[in-house]
Amino acid sequence: MNRFLDKAAILPEGMQPTPWKVCSVTQVEEVKILTRMLPILGSTIIMNTCLAQLQTFSVQQGNDMYRKIGKHDFPAPSVPVIPLVFMVILIPAYEFFFVPFARKFTGHPAGITQLQRVGVGLVLSAVSMAVAGIVEVKRRDQALKGHLISLFWLSFQYGIFGIADMFTLVGLLDFFYKEAPSSMKSLSTSFTWLSLSFGYFLSTVFVNLINAVTKRITPSRQGWLHGQLLDYNNLNLFYWFLAILSCLNFLLYLYSASWYKYKPDDTESNNKPKAKDSDEGLLLAKESSGAKTDEEESEQNAAKRNEEESAQETDDAEAKAPSSEQSNGTK
Repeated sequence: MNRFLDKAAILPEGMQPTPWKVCSVTQVEEVKILTRMLPILGSTIIMNTCLAQLQTFSVQQGNDMYRKIGKHDFPAPSVPVIPLVFMVILIPAYEFFFVPFARKFTGHPAGITQLQRVGVGLVLSAVSMAVAGIVEVKRRDQALKGHLISLFWLSFQYGIFGIADMFTLVGLLDFFYKEAPSSMKSLSTSFTWLSLSFGYFLSTVFVNLINAVTKRITPSRQGWLHGQLLDYNNLNLFYWFLAILSCLNFLLYLYSASWYKYKPDDTESNNKPKAKDSDEGLLLAKESSGAKTDEEESEQNAAKRNEEESAQETDDAEAKAPSSEQSNGTK
């Protein structure tokens, strides 16, 4: 891939260098950076697909559950607020407690790297889908018996996914901003929302595809997600399908993250004290060299004075010699 991109900066013989004919080396290097970041971006689409399911089917589940808290009726569409509440609580706790604790072991300024954050979030999203399938089994069994379980059983899957979203969303924003070219730092933060849009689109594709496939292979000739009544569907199997798909996606992410190399700027914070020490050393060296040159100049000036004094003495001696000879001749 890099060889093909490098050819974009080579100007053929006899051709004038115009912007649409040849690229600068800086432009080629920026494209290389973006191509290295694309697999990381693609690995987060499945997680956003899981998020789309939690914000659609989980609301439909909530309509068939016991929603009252005392005398107050808790609306089912308000359930997606739960992960946001978890993020509001856990993000400050992460910054003030987890990061200083992890920094002692890893030595990294942020505790763990951006890609490690994203990896933790991808694992937790798979766990969230597995828990969602278990909760759906319990909800459906109790509903078929005529009992409604509490709406807050959904808080388990939402709480786990809220933690996953905290790791992945914050990690991706930090990753894209630090690793993107300097001319695209602000634009690169929109890549996270690009992944979100692809995830929601893929959610619709999966629902239609699963219904089309399972309609042909199930004995009842009905898809897992047919109709509006979840009590007679297999939503739990769909959740577990997403959990397995998330695990496979995590393996793909591990492969993509293993060969990714951070930009050199990522370690500048670790090298700042050394740079300061080296600057101080250069200043001391300059001062010492300056002191040496001053001493050498003073020695040279002293040597010149001695030479001038000796030359003056010889001139005086030569002037006195003829006068003494004239005085002897008169005598």
